[in-house]
Order: sequence, then structure tokens, then C-alpha cells
Amino acid sequence: MQRPVVIRMNLGVYILGELGENSATLLWLSILQLTLPSCRVLTLIRGRPMNLSTASPETASKAQRLARQYRTVRAFSERICRSLSPEDCTIQSMPDVSPTRWHLAHTSWFFETFVLSSLMGYAVFHSQYKYLFNSYYNTVGEQFPRPQRGLLSRPDLQEICEYREHVDRHMLRALETDVLDQQQLNVVELGLHHEQQHQELILTDIKHVLSCNPLFPAYDENTLGTAAQARSADWIEIEEGIHWIGHEGDGFAYDNESPRHRVFLEEARVADRLVTCGDYLQFVKDGGYRRPELWLSQGWTAVNERDWQAPLYWTKRDGTWYLFTLAGLKPLDPHQPVCHVSYFEADAYATWAGARLPSETEWEVAAGKDDPNGVFADRLFEADEAIHPQTESSNETSLLGNVWQWTASPYVAYPGYRPSPGALGEYNGKFMCNQFVLRGGSCATSQTHIRPTYRNFFPPDARWQFSGFRLARQ
Repeated sequence: MQRPVVIRMNLGVYILGELGENSATLLWLSILQLTLPSCRVLTLIRGRPMNLSTASPETASKAQRLARQYRTVRAFSERICRSLSPEDCTIQSMPDVSPTRWHLAHTSWFFETFVLSSLMGYAVFHSQYKYLFNSYYNTVGEQFPRPQRGLLSRPDLQEICEYREHVDRHMLRALETDVLDQQQLNVVELGLHHEQQHQELILTDIKHVLSCNPLFPAYDENTLGTAAQARSADWIEIEEGIHWIGHEGDGFAYDNESPRHRVFLEEARVADRLVTCGDYLQFVKDGGYRRPELWLSQGWTAVNERDWQAPLYWTKRDGTWYLFTLAGLKPLDPHQPVCHVSYFEADAYATWAGARLPSETEWEVAAGKDDPNGVFADRLFEADEAIHPQTESSNETSLLGNVWQWTASPYVAYPGYRPSPGALGEYNGKFMCNQFVLRGGSCATSQTHIRPTYRNFFPPDARWQFSGFRLARQ
């Protein structure tokens, strides 16, 4: 039987050709590994790896785990898009929204650009995709203008699906034949979490797209969760003193969650329940959107220039408030967490309520080592329930899930933070200006993607994300 021999050096993978199984061949391979210890020699029979690789057990184990995770994450993107038509996947309803098919292509471009392109012999699917589907990586090259993504009818959805299949085939081959080193495997893991971020963006973006339709169409056939009554709000006490903040341990985290460091906090209380639609409705009825004394200056400008009168997707018909959801237009449920509010609206409500927003450090201390057992997208899909916040009715307190929660903290670097070198250093660091931190994840976030130290960030006027808030007091 003939074996193609693959040698992996720092510069890539080299196919030396077909070699037989005779003793001379095996002796040659052994000598090669002894004389070039920096190489990894991998023999393949019909694409299956033999045990001549010198990869460490840790690297091989991580590659196997990532191969399973890769299949799961990529399949979930397809699950999210199952109910969408090609026409749905083409529309861009505002500059902040991207067409669904752009998300599907961009996440594949990420793997192709930062993993596959470093492998010897890999041929890109299309030479112009590096321009069409680059989001903001200036180090990589120029990008097609974001506000114009919806103007492109080609490549169509079918070609994008073929692109994904092409990338999947090569990625899984690389993971399953152990040709990736530890650094490349770390990039693969980053790419999987990057795709999970875009899965949430697909849901938030398609919700905005569908909301522009006067028929208020539902995203899919899943229905909202069972109606319930919100429990009474209580407070989580934060003791005065020194607290540790930031990621620790060996699990995945973005670079902006580190370094772990100490902060001093005054004694404070953080609400154990999110502000509900019923709570917020009282603010609306009390003229909250007509009282400038409640608003930050830029927030009041936004209220007047954009004619804000209620949270995004709220609409009033014949004296009754309704809410557009991914299950269609529904009567406003006063017990569900309020959602799709900006930082400005959250801050104005807190001022009206005689409270404030928690800082991100107060939020993280209150959350502790909370497990992600709340309302998340993957669990909702599994239960055939609509992607929508659910009432906090039980006595179990979790700060994770349901809605992203605005904090009072501007998005800045932790002490000692340094962005990664190269293009991937653009992932987080360059956005540390004019944005505020949100914590906790939402009903559109995957449970496997979130943790208490996760720092999301958006401009203070952003409303199309699944964003809500909880209160704090000194």
C-alpha cells in the first residue's frame, strides 16, 4: 500500500509524494524525525492519520476537541438560517445591520484567512472574497464599505454555501490530520467564538430586517415561552473592599478580559432582577421621553433627532402597547425584561428610579462564578421556543442570559492590557473608545459562548441588540 507523506514545518505542510510500507521507507521516516526534530511527520492512508506524528498529546487532544466543536458551531449557523429565504438573507435594513449571507461568508473568510491560508498548497475559494468579506482588519487589506453590503446580489446564497462547504472540508481535514500547531489551534478556537458572535448578529440583524416589513412577519414558527409573573426584585450586596476582576484559568476568553487585576469597590447593591417592560412602561407613562432633566446631553439629542418615544420595536395601537418579536407582533408582556434599549435610555430610567447603572466591576462581583444556566439561544432552539427574553419568575438568581446588560463603565483596557500582535490584535483593542460595556449575554447568545468575565461593547445609542439593564444603588 502506498502512503502520501506529509511533513509539517514552520512554513507549512509539504507533500513528499507516495511512499511504500517497506522497511526502508519506515527507516527513512525515523531518520527524518531524528534529524529534523522541529518537523512533524504525518503519514496518511486515504486521509486517515497514522501514528508517526510527533505532536504532543495535548495538541492532538485539543485538535480533536476543536474538530467536534467546529462541526457543532458551524451546524448551528445553518440551523439559525433554516427558516430564512434567499431574499431574507440579502437585505440590509440599516448601516449597522449586515445581510445574513454576509455573516455566513465572513465567518468562513475568517477561517480561510487566519488558518487555512498559512497551510502550504491551500487555494482560496475566490480571490476577491478577501475584499468583500473582510470586516475591519486593516492589516489584512481593504474592505468593501459596510453600509453597502446590502447592495450586492452576487455572490448569491448558493455560492456562499459552497464557500462554507469548501472551508469546512479543508478545516476539518487540517484538524483531523494534526497539521496545525498550538498557535494555529488557538486561532481556530478564536474563530469558533467569533462565529458564535456572528450567530447572535444574524438573529439581531434579521429581527431588524423583518421589523421594517408592515406585515410584521415571524422569523420562524417557534412560539414565545409560557407567560409568567415576574418575581419581586431583591438586592445582591457587594462588600466594601478589594475584589479580583477578569478572566482566570485555562478556558477560552478574549484578550479584553485580561489581565486579571484588583479593584477597590465601595459598598453597593445590585438588583437581582432585570428591569421589566412593566417597570419601563411606568417611566414612559410618566413622560420619561419628554423630561430633559433625566437624560444625558447626547441622549436627549438622540431622543429629539430620532423621535424616540419608547424602546425599539414597541408600537402603540388603539391605546395598547405591542412589541415586535421574532415570533411576530405580540401584546407587550409587562413581566418580561425590557429589551432593545440604548445606554442613554437605561441611564435615564435609572435616574428616574432614583438609582443608577452598576459599573462593570460591580456587575462581575455580583455575578461571581455564575454558571450560564439562563435563557440562551441554543437552549431556546432545542425547546422550539422563540428567541426572546423570558420572565424571571423563579427564586433562582442568575445574572447571565436573557438580555445584555448595560453598565455604567466605558469600554477601556484593563491595567496591563496589550493587544495581540498582527491582524488579530485588531479584534478588540482598537474599539476601546466611545463605547460602553455590556455584560451577561442574551437570549440570542449561545450558552457555550458566555461567562461572567465576558465584556461586550456598543456605542451608547445602539438599540438593535438584545440589550436591557438592571439597577444598582450605593
